[in-house]
Amino acid sequence: MLVHPQFDPVAISLGPLAVRWYGLMYLLGFSLFVLLGRYRIRQRPDGIFTREMLDDALFYGVLGVILGGRLGHVLFYQPGYYLQHPLEIFQIWQGGMSFHGGFLGVIIAMVWLAHKYRIPWLSVTDFIAPLVPLGLGAGRIGNFINGELWGRPTDVAWGVIFPYVDNLPRHPSQLYEFALEGLVFFILMWLYSARPRPSGAVSGVFMIGYGAFRSFCEFFREPDDGFLGIMTLGISMGQWLSLPMIAAGVALLLWAYRHDSKPEKSVKAVQKSQSERKNRN
Repeated sequence: MLVHPQFDPVAISLGPLAVRWYGLMYLLGFSLFVLLGRYRIRQRPDGIFTREMLDDALFYGVLGVILGGRLGHVLFYQPGYYLQHPLEIFQIWQGGMSFHGGFLGVIIAMVWLAHKYRIPWLSVTDFIAPLVPLGLGAGRIGNFINGELWGRPTDVAWGVIFPYVDNLPRHPSQLYEFALEGLVFFILMWLYSARPRPSGAVSGVFMIGYGAFRSFCEFFREPDDGFLGIMTLGISMGQWLSLPMIAAGVALLLWAYRHDSKPEKSVKAVQKSQSERKNRN
């Protein structure tokens, strides 16, 4: 059995300034988003996305991830606790972010981005979806370093003991999620989006893929603290939140292929919008 190293959550201390590993993982995720986005723009100079739009997508996306992720954690997982300790809502450096809340936050942010550039919303989400998984994986590494979101007790050879929890070997569920939601999911999304797809198809595959991987990993993850635990039908909150995400992804994918909205339509819309913006400036 392995023992969790109990990393110091502070990576760098410069006087009163403390840089935490959790924050560095978020920074890594956002950096990968930009690097991969610029690569896709160079490889597919079709006018759907520009570097200006990518920069705006990062800015709005960061707001959506942080605000939505934190509020999602507060409302979905521990509303009673934060009702009693409201000031801790703002202590995001301590961890405690909900993917599903962050997902909703990003959706709202991308709606605003699409409105700003006057382009189809699905053109935005189809472009950014393949850029997300590696950032999710970085976040799971941050969870492991922080020693949070540990797994359920197990007798597998690679079980990890988290001394600050108990002396039971547990699944390193953070690493399972890093592998599936991060690396494997990135490869699948990148390969699927490499060829032209109907508008909305890439976004649909993203929702199905993440929801499926997350639901699978939840079987190895200890239910989050609070009054939730294992809920109806033996399903955790993470799985309940993933079910409508999968259903919406299936519906979107079927809609995309049934309507077969070709990306070329989005290209023309973007080019027209960009031309109008230049004329106004």
